[in-house]
Amino acid sequence: MIVDPFHKIYRLLIFIIVGTILWRVFPFLAPIIGMLLFSFLFTTIFLQAADSLERYTRSRSLGVFIILSSVIALGIAFIGSFISNMGSQIKSFSQKIQRDDFSTSIENLSIGIKESLPNSISNMVPESEKIITIAKNSMLEVFQSVLSLLSSAGSFFFVSFMVLIFTIILLIEYHDFKRSLVRFIPNKYLEVGLRMIYNIEQQISKYLRGQILAASSVAILSIIGLFILNQLGANITLIVFIGIIAGLANLIPMVGPFIGMIPAILIALMNNIGNDAALSHQILGTIPSPFYILDVILMFIIVQQIDNNFITPMVVGESVGLHPMAVMLVLLIGGTLIGPLGMLFAIPAAGVLKVVIGEIVFVTKNSHLL
Repeated sequence: MIVDPFHKIYRLLIFIIVGTILWRVFPFLAPIIGMLLFSFLFTTIFLQAADSLERYTRSRSLGVFIILSSVIALGIAFIGSFISNMGSQIKSFSQKIQRDDFSTSIENLSIGIKESLPNSISNMVPESEKIITIAKNSMLEVFQSVLSLLSSAGSFFFVSFMVLIFTIILLIEYHDFKRSLVRFIPNKYLEVGLRMIYNIEQQISKYLRGQILAASSVAILSIIGLFILNQLGANITLIVFIGIIAGLANLIPMVGPFIGMIPAILIALMNNIGNDAALSHQILGTIPSPFYILDVILMFIIVQQIDNNFITPMVVGESVGLHPMAVMLVLLIGGTLIGPLGMLFAIPAAGVLKVVIGEIVFVTKNSHLL
């Protein structure tokens, strides 16, 4: 069959026009697309449980309600407990900085830094009174930032609510959606289409299992690391909460352990202010690490390196059938194009693309049999 050159040009023009429109409209649709993607991921996670409960309850809606209610209850209990404990820490610390212990610790820290530096550099260190003022103002700014973050949580709750609604709809109507999609596949390509849908489901499911395993590994490593630091005298509380937060944040590759680092440093600082032993602490007796802050940073860097170089490339890459080097490249591309959200969806998108390309190659090679 000879294709008219004008017909080719017409197709090219249509493709360019549609691509331009989508490029212009995408920024406005991006939030909705993001909500739908998260809903699809949650649907994939809970789909097997919903199918199993449906067989026992004889009602898919009831099964979905039981699953999501349990997850929401656990989430609210975790967040509520963490906020309550963190609030107690902040309240205790705010009382502590009003006492002389805080000023004395900052003054001793300033003197220690000056003594450990050469004279040419130590003269650049501000006086103790100025450091105390800066420290108090910095703490005040941190607490104000936390309060402003909580006050702006309205948009987060709105997005979470919409994701929940989409997830409920997808879980209840998933198989109907799938049947509707199959109806659009021409009979000639029905077998190929069904296999592609099945393989995409398997790729995403394997990826999510790999991510959950990687997140659990990061959480456990973080908890173990903080426990070891406590045995050395770091006096860090809420280590289980911090580890779980680092593990959950690890769903965004390469960022999770550092997110867990922030509350760990704040708690180490709040708990050790006024403790002369913590103030004069040194790593291996040589590197100054006041209030064990450098210890915490070093521990999370180690966890980060283990995750980036071993856990994520091996566990997650193997789950979607990608080479560890390909995983690293995909993460870099996703992060460069969209940021953290791009890193979150880069690997499953690459897995889906791999399936689609594989099916296209199969159809191309065996088109004479169709």
